[in-house]
Amino acid sequence: MPKKDLPGDIEKFAALGANIASFPAIQPAVPERVIGERRKFRTIWISDVHLGTKGCNANLLIDFLDHTDSETMYLVGDIIDGWRLKKKVYWPASHNDIVWRILKRAKRGTRIVYIPGNHDEMVRPFAGMNFGGVEIARAAFHDTADGRRLMVLHGDEFDTIMLAHRWLAFFGDALYHAAMGLNLWVNAIRRRFGLPYWSLSKAAKHKVKNAVEFISKYEEVVARAAGERGVDGVVCGHIHTADMRDFQHEGETVQYYNDGDWVEGCNALVEHFDGRMEILHWAEEVAQRDAAPVPESASESASVEESAASREAA
Repeated sequence: MPKKDLPGDIEKFAALGANIASFPAIQPAVPERVIGERRKFRTIWISDVHLGTKGCNANLLIDFLDHTDSETMYLVGDIIDGWRLKKKVYWPASHNDIVWRILKRAKRGTRIVYIPGNHDEMVRPFAGMNFGGVEIARAAFHDTADGRRLMVLHGDEFDTIMLAHRWLAFFGDALYHAAMGLNLWVNAIRRRFGLPYWSLSKAAKHKVKNAVEFISKYEEVVARAAGERGVDGVVCGHIHTADMRDFQHEGETVQYYNDGDWVEGCNALVEHFDGRMEILHWAEEVAQRDAAPVPESASESASVEESAASREAA
């Protein structure tokens, strides 16, 4: 599509993409930590980061990116929240640090595939293009190490509310972000008492019958769509609920994976080098790490590494 035919918002994104592609040698506000050996995976899937909103749990995602690495990373939609940014610009340094880390991975040789969702739908017209080493696609197919073929997509295509009642989706989004604001206050109080991160909306979602029924129906519909396309499974996001389930379609098993989000659950889906799939609950991992006693020698080593990292950033 010629640039002159692009709508205003898309044209601005195209200009931004051209700048990103060159990836200038800038340093992030919070430099990557030198922590020794990172946890390595064959593939990582993350989605629903919602950069540009206060609900984005940027600090936990930065911690995740600093502790893990992979050959391939899929960004499975709603990475940037265009809906909220249209109403109010909110972009703290920590959100820039996340973008920086992702682009840095691409520079180091990680294959990055970005599949836009409904909140970052302004990116969809650029499917098939590459910005700063990040491939943009409407959907993708992934072959696991043990020979399974997985369809990868955001999943809003199967949300009946999004398809039939878009106005209701926007209304629900406003209520959701109000809940996220309350969640920030709740966790600020928890931090004062030395308690780990806890998601108010996630807990409420599991208590509300209608929400549970919607999630179950959504998972079933997405799995059936994957079965109809003849693949072994599907990876999606959209509903902010990390899960791994098997469904039956015409006598065949279809594996459903949802990589969760980085607003409520702070989850990632990973593939190990033998093809085994696992959901990482990063808030829990950080809480366990913080609770574990640190050997004196390791503490001294970490202090030296942090000082070196600080000198590099300076």
